[in-house]
Amino acid sequence: MRAIMIQGTASDVGKSVLCTALCRIFANDGYRVAPFKSQNMALNSYITKDGGEIGRAQGVQAEAAKIEATTDMNPILLKPKGDMVSEVILHGKHFANMDAMSYRENFVEQVMPEVRSSLERLSKDYDVLVLEGAGSPAEINLKSRDIANMRMAHETDAAVILVADIERGGVFASLVGTLMLLDESERARVKGIIINKFRGMKELLTSGIDWLEDYTGIPVLGVIPYIDVQIEAEDSLALSSLRLKKPLASEFAIDVAVIHLPRISNFTDLDPLFEEPGVGVRFVSSLKDLKKPDVLIIPGTKNTVEDFLWLQQTGLMQGILQLQHTNIRIVGICGGYQMLGETLRDEQAIEGSGGTYVALGLLPIETTFIDEKQTIQVHGITCTGHMVSGYEIHLGRSEMLSAVQPFIEFEDGRTDGVYTEKVIGTYVHGIFQNREFTRSYFNEIRENKGLELISEAVLSDFERREQAYEMLDTHVRKHLNMEKIYELLA
Repeated sequence: MRAIMIQGTASDVGKSVLCTALCRIFANDGYRVAPFKSQNMALNSYITKDGGEIGRAQGVQAEAAKIEATTDMNPILLKPKGDMVSEVILHGKHFANMDAMSYRENFVEQVMPEVRSSLERLSKDYDVLVLEGAGSPAEINLKSRDIANMRMAHETDAAVILVADIERGGVFASLVGTLMLLDESERARVKGIIINKFRGMKELLTSGIDWLEDYTGIPVLGVIPYIDVQIEAEDSLALSSLRLKKPLASEFAIDVAVIHLPRISNFTDLDPLFEEPGVGVRFVSSLKDLKKPDVLIIPGTKNTVEDFLWLQQTGLMQGILQLQHTNIRIVGICGGYQMLGETLRDEQAIEGSGGTYVALGLLPIETTFIDEKQTIQVHGITCTGHMVSGYEIHLGRSEMLSAVQPFIEFEDGRTDGVYTEKVIGTYVHGIFQNREFTRSYFNEIRENKGLELISEAVLSDFERREQAYEMLDTHVRKHLNMEKIYELLA
């Protein structure tokens, strides 16, 4: 197989976005290209067409490559549950809940044949594989069981490109330090360096780049200027950059408060809100910051029960209940939807130590947690008349305790969620990515506040993503030595 691998000096240096860019570049150049990451740790997941669960980055990279995502592109997904325990998802399905020691000592070697099988299938169907590493390849305490970095480079005979984020500072030290901690065979795999997220005059870097190439013997293949491209993130570190996209919500006509749950997951549900004109988004983790927003959103969570108990402990539960008597609108997504109901039943101790909990009581539903995860892509129409699509990923099953207005009717006849004048609850992730629905929702708020409605055309989320992938292609191609990249593939 022909493979190239992007590894980084640390987490959040831009590996996922650069892999996305390469997938689109190769696809646009006529290659059949697929992404691959052997092991991913993320709470932001992607549901494949056949209901498998993989890291969101590989789903996005498959879109950029103009192909359907499959579980072979991320055979192992770890979803942290807290207290050093993660849910292990193997080939898209729940395998086990495992502590870190058991995973490293017992599971990693057992699962390598599954990883190799995924690589075999991909190599038969595609011309080029774009591999993504995880964190850093130089974590000394983890290297013996690291199957996401150099081991995958050896398995695929991939040329490795090492990426560093200059925004963090110390870019030369991080690159040299990483290379020094690799063994000889690993260093030999590193064929190029990328300095990412650069701001300023490239000429000021010239002397440093010359020194780096002379000292390491490895060419710098590109200095990629910072670009604010709307590509979905999967790492919770990206939440801090989300906060920077807009100033304080007080400067906007519509104030949206998002409860920053400790175990927040699939936070890309919120991305479209940052792009809606006149809407300010802020994250709330304490009662004093709650105030009186126009819209309150309780997002998805990896552990509904534990995060609901956190709501109680922080006083946010009582604050939310007091707000219901105002004109505030409330949206609960997945775990947030479950919290809006009357009861959370965890008698099998799926989410915690077990028990039954009295929830917010804003919707007439009762949720029971069972050890069977629902993962499916969905399409339907809302009770407001908007065609929507998204995906479900949850353990709980919610039962209606009285007659309600379902929020969505799916193509298969099932219904989802509850819709009232002030409260919406839904299991569907990605609901705000349906831009016509989102624009209509906020226009209702604008009308109620006496604000001017926005009537300009709304690009679909697919069109927005395609624009982002093409922008990435143009941007990265301009600043990366693609001739050298193709030499490495050859």
